[in-house]
Parts: sequence; C-alpha cells; structure tokens
Amino acid sequence: MIDTRPDPLVKADWPLRTERLVIRRMGLADIEPTWAFRSLPEVAEWVTTAFSDLDAYRKIFERPDILESSLVIEHNGFIVGDLMLRITDPWSQTEVRDQANGTQAELGWTIAPAHQGNGYATEAVRAVLDACFGPLGLRRVVAECFAENEASWRLMERLGMRRESHTVKDSLHRTRGWLDGLSYAILAEEWAAATR
Repeated sequence: MIDTRPDPLVKADWPLRTERLVIRRMGLADIEPTWAFRSLPEVAEWVTTAFSDLDAYRKIFERPDILESSLVIEHNGFIVGDLMLRITDPWSQTEVRDQANGTQAELGWTIAPAHQGNGYATEAVRAVLDACFGPLGLRRVVAECFAENEASWRLMERLGMRRESHTVKDSLHRTRGWLDGLSYAILAEEWAAATR
C-alpha cells in the first residue's frame, strides 16, 4: 500500500539556519557524504543499522519514507552530521484518534567524529526542536538511546529533555549484548518555558 499522506515536514521553512549551521532536508546527493561518516566503526557502534556497504545504505536511504524523515547538518557547506525527524501518532483512544494523529515526533542524530565536540549536535537539535514546536505544531518530541551512549543522553539533558524511562537490559546491541535503554521526551510547553 502506498502512503498518500502529505509530507509532514513541509510546514517548516527549510533549510533551518543557526549561527553556524544549515539544517536541510536530505537529498539523494547526500547519501554518499553521510555514508562517509556513518560507515565509521565509532558511529556504526550506536546507529540502528550498521550497513555492510554503500549499496546497502543507498537502498535504504533512497526509500521515500526514509528520505522524507532525514535531514543533514552543514557547516560552511560541508555535511557534518544528520538527523532523523519522524512525525508519529501517539497512542490514543479510538474516539479521539484524529486529535492525536501527527502530534508527536521521534528525533535522532549522528555527528561525524571529525566534527564532534564543537556543539554542532546541540545547536542543530535545538533548531529542530524550535521547528517542531513552532511551524510543525507538534506537542511532544521523543528520543531514545542505549544507556551506554552517554554523549547522546547528555545532549538530551542539555536541551532540557526529561528522562522518562530507564529500562533494564531491554535493548539488544549487535556486539555488546543486552543493554539498558533510555527514553527522553519534551513537551511544547516545557520547551517554551526553557527557551524564554
């Protein structure tokens, strides 16, 4: 079945611009530049899928559903990272489902190791959260990581996201076995209060 719903990210004015960065929708030409850092062992350690080669990566990122939710982070015209922003439907009771549809997003990020430690992830995620709670009109954004991925959960906390769960050995890592998982979230009203 083909998804005929409109592109949920179209409401934002892309690209987003910060003091140092440009965050824009990913295009087919961005597949190889993002593969260049996503294929590195230190990055592949924490991403959902460690692709065996560029062709396997390309097959996934050429899919419209994946490409639609993918963003790239540029600094001085070079791609330094990427983000996933997937609009989702939270759980709701049947009678009010239409009020809940498309009101939440899941957010993820990857920064090329050569560009880590410069605050690019914090700056980019902050800009995307502004878009989520501004033009995209969302009410809640969530993010998850392995508990051992300290850089990821520290970023979530730095941006004011609330730790909602710490699950015990519920997440299977490809080389480390069963690990604890962390879930974070932030509501539109919390973001508004934090950014006043």
